Amino acid sequence: MALKALPMETVGASASAGARGERGRFPLAAWALRRPSTRAPHGLGLGVWALALLLALPLLPALTGLIALALDGGLWAHLWSTILPERLWNTLALAVGVGLGTLALGTGLAWLVTAYRFPGRGLFAWALFLPLAVPSYVLGYVYMATLDAAGPLQRALGTDWNVRTGLWAVIVLTLALYPYVYGLARAAFRELPRGAWEAAWLLGGSKWAAFRRVALPLARPSLAAGTALAVMEALTDFAVVGFFNFPTLSEGIVRVWRGMMAREAALGLAGLLLLVALGGLWAERRLRGRRGFAQSRGRAPGLEPQALSGLKAWGATALPALVLLAAFGLPLVQLGVWAWDELTRGVVEWAWLGALARHSLTLALLAAGLTTGLAVALAAAAPTGVGAWTVRLATLGYAVPGSVVAVGALALLSRLDHGLNAVAERALGVPVGLVFTGTLLGLLYAYVVRFLAVAYGGVGASFAKLRPSIVDAARTVAPPRRVLLKVQLPLIAPGALAALLLVLVDALKELPIALLLRPFGFDTLAVWIYQMAAESMWAGTALPSLLLISVGLGPVIVLSRLDLFGREASTPHER
Repeated sequence: MALKALPMETVGASASAGARGERGRFPLAAWALRRPSTRAPHGLGLGVWALALLLALPLLPALTGLIALALDGGLWAHLWSTILPERLWNTLALAVGVGLGTLALGTGLAWLVTAYRFPGRGLFAWALFLPLAVPSYVLGYVYMATLDAAGPLQRALGTDWNVRTGLWAVIVLTLALYPYVYGLARAAFRELPRGAWEAAWLLGGSKWAAFRRVALPLARPSLAAGTALAVMEALTDFAVVGFFNFPTLSEGIVRVWRGMMAREAALGLAGLLLLVALGGLWAERRLRGRRGFAQSRGRAPGLEPQALSGLKAWGATALPALVLLAAFGLPLVQLGVWAWDELTRGVVEWAWLGALARHSLTLALLAAGLTTGLAVALAAAAPTGVGAWTVRLATLGYAVPGSVVAVGALALLSRLDHGLNAVAERALGVPVGLVFTGTLLGLLYAYVVRFLAVAYGGVGASFAKLRPSIVDAARTVAPPRRVLLKVQLPLIAPGALAALLLVLVDALKELPIALLLRPFGFDTLAVWIYQMAAESMWAGTALPSLLLISVGLGPVIVLSRLDLFGREASTPHER
């Protein structure tokens, strides 16, 4: 019997890795897989609506800017005749290239470490997450400086290749972003029921046919969500594409805003990029399809890894090793060489480096704590119906490129400051100065807009897995607030920890928001690295880059070693 003719029930299609299980398994992408809760509302009120609207406001300037740009025929004609066609085409090409690259690399590596046993498999299973700690802009300038015509490799070979192309930008971003797909795909494949796989084999399917017709369809929601996350991160990048001379809309927004101070043009480009991002989300949902996916494997064993031997085993070892070498090992070696040169010359400003690290860590910790707390508040409200849409509105920021959030927040906060100063001058006779624009408060606001979805993914998934009977029984003897503090919060602690660590890692690496909204004199490691790299001062970027990677490496290792990327949030009773 042809495998493709089998009804989905025959191979256990009701069990899926793209199901409820993976919502808690990879919280970073859970917003893309979330479905409205069916539980009764708990404490849902005006606060949820107000928070959702407050966090969605930075998107309005971009939309109004796009409308104004479309209505301004002269400005639109000027942009279209100069920079817009190339940047729009490059943006679409970057999204497609990174999407296909991360999908292929992340899915292949996830299947390799899940379905096969080979030397080093246990190490690679968690080590393949390590590139998450390396910011894409660090990876980008290291590769550009190493492979460029003036770099050490081409000087040694006596060649003159042009590496400043879109292809290399896609390669670098693929190496930096594949862990998003890898994490979701690995969680999906681990949930694949053994019965479905064995049934496919018994009915005459080859290994390749079973993988293509059983594993991939069941993991499709996970793969689409992970790819969407990677594409969104690629759309927000403006540093890597700048290093490789591949201008995109995101790079144009920063260049027009900071270099030309053309606010209307920047907002119009931000609105156009927002449309591209929303189009990507629509495509992701189409790829996932309308079919529901639910896990039904329960406690039954998953796939039994097949042992490889001989050349196949060493080939399986070589593939993840090469990926780790390219995405993590070689950048660290080159940064180490540059850092050693700086240390031997004695030009390191330790006080300044310490200040940069302090700023970065303080900002990241504040952002992580604030977003996780707000995520707990939203998830505890357990909204249904219209309330669920308020949560989706509040967590839309991660689906929007960071440059759009930054420009929108800057336009919104500047108007708010102007209005506040006008009121203060009428009432008090003196202005109050800048309260939101160029302050830590405004910067944190933009970070919350950008990363609340990350925190809500892990926290919301953990709340969804709580047994309603436990919560309902507790509410019969205690008020809701006490139930939240004494019952729900201890049970969702693993998901909240994963959310906190993920936001911490993302906030440490965040560049466009920090670059455009940071207070005067409040440089972060990310901003300093970008500014030094933009001036081709490679050695000067080494120590800040190594420090940033080292700080981010701790949370990533904790997440991977504790399996918070791939473990369902469960109650102690269920364990």
